[in-house]
Amino acid sequence: MTNVGITFCPMDFRAYIVRDPKTCGGEPVVRGTRVTVRTVLASLAEGATVDQILADFPTLTAEAVRAIIAFAATSAQEDIPVPALPRAG
Repeated sequence: MTNVGITFCPMDFRAYIVRDPKTCGGEPVVRGTRVTVRTVLASLAEGATVDQILADFPTLTAEAVRAIIAFAATSAQEDIPVPALPRAG
């Protein structure tokens, strides 16, 4: 994928993100933890840095946080229609 002369190489989040009906009600979690994707995304949306998230959730790695972001980006691209933006001016 290319955008403004920058090449993006999407991360394979499948090694990090899993769903199991027995864990957190089937919500996507980081493999080997009970940390949900939703929890980490909410922390990022509130302005937390990766370092702050890693301090709050010591079972995570920086790569796992990047995998969560990649998972969210892929989910948004595939599932959510993009609403029309208002015109400037």
